Order: sequence, then C-alpha cells, then structure tokens
Amino acid sequence: MREDIIRSFSGRKAKILGHENTIKSAVLLPLFFDSGECYVLFEKRARTMKRQPGEICFPGGTREPSDDDSEYTAIRESSEELGLAPECFEVIAPLDIMVSTFSSIIIPFLAIVKDLSSLNINQAEVEKVLLIPLKFFLENQPEVHYIETSARPPEDFPFHLIPYGRNYPFRRGRIPQYFYNWEGEIIWGLTASILHHFIELLKKAGIN
Repeated sequence: MREDIIRSFSGRKAKILGHENTIKSAVLLPLFFDSGECYVLFEKRARTMKRQPGEICFPGGTREPSDDDSEYTAIRESSEELGLAPECFEVIAPLDIMVSTFSSIIIPFLAIVKDLSSLNINQAEVEKVLLIPLKFFLENQPEVHYIETSARPPEDFPFHLIPYGRNYPFRRGRIPQYFYNWEGEIIWGLTASILHHFIELLKKAGIN
C-alpha cells in the first residue's frame, strides 16, 4: 500500500456510517410571522395515507435520486404538499440530523415561510395545516415517555463467534418520546423530537 493513496483521504467529509442502507428524508421546520407573532407550521397527514395517517408532521419527504441535495428535497416536497412556490420558503439553517432505529435518516432545516396567501394543500397527502404559536412550545414543556430497545439476534446468528455466546450482554437503548398537546392535537414521534431540539436551541440562545 502506497502512502500517497492513504494521504488521498485527506479532506474527506464524514458521513453517517451505513447511510447507504437507509431511507433518507428531509423536512422543513417552517416558521411564519404574522402581525408580530411567530407560528410553527405543521401538516396533519391525510387519513388515506399508508404511513402515519392522521398524524401531525412537518412538510417534507423522501429524497429522490434526481434531487440536488437534502435542502432541495425539503423545499420540493413542501412545495408539492402545500401548493406554495419554492420561492416562498427561505431556509435559515440545518438542524441536527436524526438517525432513527427504523433504518431512516431525517435531515431537518429551519425555514421561514414568506407568504401563505397562495396556500393550496395537496389533499391526497395533507388533511389540513396547523399554525401553532411558537410561544406555546416555549412556555409549555412536553410530556416525556421512553421506549426501551434491545437487540434480538435471529436463531441463525453466529453466537459461537462472539464472547459469552448466547449470553452476550447486548446493550439496551432508551429513546425519549415527546408529546405536545395543542387543543387536542398531539404532536409526537420524530416531529416532536425535531421540534424539541429546536426549542432547546432557542432557550440556550436566551429566548423564552
């Protein structure tokens, strides 16, 4: 092995290990300002959807091979779902990437919706849009519960190749689940985790 080959890795950008085996999605956490008030925009998914029908989420979706990057995906999907021109969205910054235990990676972006006057939701995907004051999330802590996870190797797993065999002490995980209740509408799951991360960033910046 030549040294110059090893040095050619210099400057490489790190990715998430195993990312090629995951479904990649990108979403916007969209804020809308009106009459001095800041609102967070959510979608309530159509009840005819195969995945998560009737649940509240951020606009966005799966990245297509033809998409330039994840930011483009988030804007494209949001535009299709809300019926707004791509120019209506101004991306401010990326938020932390989420790696779920269900072989998916979600890349969120903080954005401002500049104009909602032409809102025309795609009713095949979206039942309705919710505009919830940002101050509600700043002033109200979510309810928190936890999901326990554990490794469950199949019967043909090569236990004989690892220390302690079938008695190997596989680690367990504990995943927090946040629940926000806005007038009977429940925001939870990955959407609530992204939202909670953003609220914590605001509080660390001294905004409350």
